[in-house]
Amino acid sequence: MLQTIDLRGQTLSTSRLRRVLPRGGTDVSSVMGTVTPLVEEVRTGGVAAALDYGQRFDGVRPEAVRVSSKDVEKAAAGLDPTVRAAIEESIARVRAVHADQKPAAHTTPLAPGATVTEVFRPIERVGLYVPGGKAVYPSSVIMNAVPAQEAGSEAMVVASPPQKEFGGLPHPTVLATCHILGVDEVWAVGGAQAIALLAYGDDAPVTGEDALDPVDMITGPGNVFVAAAKRAVRGVVGTDAEAGPTEIAVIADDSAAPVFVALDLISQAEHDPMAASVLITASPQLAQAVDAEVEQRYTATTNAERAAEALRGEQSGIVLVDDIDAAIAVANAYAAEHLEVHTVDARAVAERIRHAGAIFVGDYSPVPLGDYTAGSNHVLPTSGTARFSGGLSTHTFLRPVNIIEYDRAALGEVADNVIAFAKAEALPAHGEAIAARFTGARSTKEA
Repeated sequence: MLQTIDLRGQTLSTSRLRRVLPRGGTDVSSVMGTVTPLVEEVRTGGVAAALDYGQRFDGVRPEAVRVSSKDVEKAAAGLDPTVRAAIEESIARVRAVHADQKPAAHTTPLAPGATVTEVFRPIERVGLYVPGGKAVYPSSVIMNAVPAQEAGSEAMVVASPPQKEFGGLPHPTVLATCHILGVDEVWAVGGAQAIALLAYGDDAPVTGEDALDPVDMITGPGNVFVAAAKRAVRGVVGTDAEAGPTEIAVIADDSAAPVFVALDLISQAEHDPMAASVLITASPQLAQAVDAEVEQRYTATTNAERAAEALRGEQSGIVLVDDIDAAIAVANAYAAEHLEVHTVDARAVAERIRHAGAIFVGDYSPVPLGDYTAGSNHVLPTSGTARFSGGLSTHTFLRPVNIIEYDRAALGEVADNVIAFAKAEALPAHGEAIAARFTGARSTKEA
């Protein structure tokens, strides 16, 4: 069912691997021509334009963008108790991990009377996008809201598409999760128009509701149009990564359980027809066994058609290599969003991985655990961008700020150095600003 790419006996240079490894992803630039005018219309037309686009794309037009607290509370009251328990456990674990991520302020003394202090200020108002459509994503509410809360963001808006079957409201499980987290501002708007509305807001919505204040940063997963809208508003607001379709890579040897590997590959394939599922192994026997298990078991999901398209797609496959060293080299070049390690001494192999969004070690740390309840964040870099970026975290919602404090003596100690730099860069006013502090000791003329 999975294509096979045989790299045995080959030199595995990074250049070579970038050309031959299966790769999915989306071409964001291909839809910018469609999305840019949409963003501009929402910038000028506000809520009216956003609702027009929602009517066109989602087939529903809510009476108001802001979801009432009554509707949010009603959704929480109707939540299945077992689902509530799962949500609350996820929140507790994700909060514990993200609370530990918050860095402490620190001061570096450079000389008597000279210090630089680094402090961390939260992004004040953040927009958290939670997609709808193929699935329901209360987990995305958790993964976006908790790190923002732990960073200390004062206000957050969850935007999620209105649903026909729920009277123009976002999915009730999404609303219930917002209630449990204490997020009291939820907007019923989706797609690229949601990103634009978060970025620009609307002081006088046509719906007659109170002003919708814009945010300072937008995070959260979405389709190619959401990614394109983030690109269009970047600079007006901050954004996280342009997330592509989900992907999993698995390093496995003969010690691996084929059924575990197969089910984990299928679990990501059921997300999206463009999802990528890749096995990297030096064992032809394991490769054959895993492929057979995938063929046998993919129909067990209600999303079998979607999973089959992903598994048979060019973005998925089995990569055969010579040994574990080669498997690690392939994994580092691929830089998967999710990387599982099913090998002898799996932790030692995991320690050798430099590029991955998140690494899952051994039989009992599968990717679906990370999707919900591991405590780690599931908003991760895709399409190989884990080579240079990380997943969503508390750090995402913090800005490091330096506080510089020198007294007269400390400035005097380095004044000549500063003035020398100013002269070298032909910026004499810089030097004059320093020299002016020392009239009598060092005149402007002498400087």
